[in-house]
Amino acid sequence: MSSPLGLYLPGSSPVHRAPVGLKLGLMVLAGLGSVFLHRPWQVAAGLALVALCYAVARVSWRTALAQVRPLLWLLAATAGFHVLVNGWQRAVTVVGVIAMLVLLAALVTLTTRTTDMVDAIVRWLVPLHRVGVDAERVGLMLTLGIRCVPVVVSLAEEVRDAQRARGLTASPRAFAVPLIVRSLRHADALADALVARGVED
Repeated sequence: MSSPLGLYLPGSSPVHRAPVGLKLGLMVLAGLGSVFLHRPWQVAAGLALVALCYAVARVSWRTALAQVRPLLWLLAATAGFHVLVNGWQRAVTVVGVIAMLVLLAALVTLTTRTTDMVDAIVRWLVPLHRVGVDAERVGLMLTLGIRCVPVVVSLAEEVRDAQRARGLTASPRAFAVPLIVRSLRHADALADALVARGVED
């Protein structure tokens, strides 16, 4: 079973059963701790630890690799820049840290229901109501943002299929313009639906 979009995969592993707050907290700590990784061997150790977490969660290697596949061009460009400017060791470190954090964040979403994650964040934000933070509205925004990811990917696939059917070349502009137009139309329809249900603009 695979989930290239980082969506929840049902399971009963220790990672699945771990509290949402613990997983989110560890993810934040990993992000903060990544600034102290300056050597390739340190990054390799971090990636090995993330790989172990995937194994414990019983998430397949195919699914794990699918999480970083959309970033391959970005990682390649980043590596090339750092090789030219800072050397290969820095390139390996930077690219490795990015891949490690992406894989870790993906593991959290793969093993945590979206509703549980949003509920935990909303609970944390409730005390901030005194300073004007609307926890429920933030939760709604997070839910909509997460749900829109597969929608945009689906729209991108439709645009690409339409291009192939018409025999068009793989022009970035010919791909980006209709994708943006369709995404904006979807956003407008979603906004109208929210207003119709009593949610303010």
